[in-house]
Amino acid sequence: MAADLQGKVVVVTGGARGLGAAAAREVVAGGGSVVVTDVLEHEGRETAEALGSAARFHHHDVTSEDDWQTVLEHAVAEFGQLTGVVNNAGVSAASLLEHESVAHFRKVLDINLTGVFIGMQKAIPLLRAAGGGSIVNISSAAGLTALPLTGPYGASKWGVRGLTKIGAMELSESRIRVNSVHPGMVYTPMTAVTGLERGEGNYPGTAMGRAGEPEEIAAAVAFLLSDAASYMTGSEIAVDGGWTAGKTLRELTGGTLPPGNEPQVHGR
Repeated sequence: MAADLQGKVVVVTGGARGLGAAAAREVVAGGGSVVVTDVLEHEGRETAEALGSAARFHHHDVTSEDDWQTVLEHAVAEFGQLTGVVNNAGVSAASLLEHESVAHFRKVLDINLTGVFIGMQKAIPLLRAAGGGSIVNISSAAGLTALPLTGPYGASKWGVRGLTKIGAMELSESRIRVNSVHPGMVYTPMTAVTGLERGEGNYPGTAMGRAGEPEEIAAAVAFLLSDAASYMTGSEIAVDGGWTAGKTLRELTGGTLPPGNEPQVHGR
């Protein structure tokens, strides 16, 4: 069941596909309106058009202050106000710190962290004019724990986590809530190229033993955008199948439980 988003107007960055597209679908399914933004023009337009009259597409480089201003003004012009922003646009990268170039490190932070900062800053007056609203920043499980090979990506996602909490403290008196969502491994076009597969047993490093689906992350995003989350700000929600909760039983036992410790099923 979709969260109640009647009357909400939300900008979703990186909304052409994957998590962003799923979040845009949740907004519309909940009765809201959405502006899908992305640098992927063709896919972004297709995503918005599939959602009907409650959706628009706008080309958007999240590192550009001018682009942000245009997108947010477009949302207000099209739908009358702005009540929410989902800062989802980002890029991933994998390499050892000693092999990472300074230029690439800066590029990842510019998109993943500075883009979130600009979006928050530009949205504040419009959300305040609407009487308040919700900013949902998409961080990562890599923003909750240290993951090797994710130097710039992990640094950017830890930064998003911190920026979210600072925004929550500064904006509460304006009735603007700021929260972060921390996905684990999720099956999207970006992760599919790594060979990740859908289904049970295909990602044993998590308690749930599988990768997530975009819709599972989007449900948490929609909740935070809704009035049902009215007492939540500065929160971080891990939607990661238990990845950051700790080691799985399989990892601790090598897949075999010690004798006498097999799970028992008892009747009531």
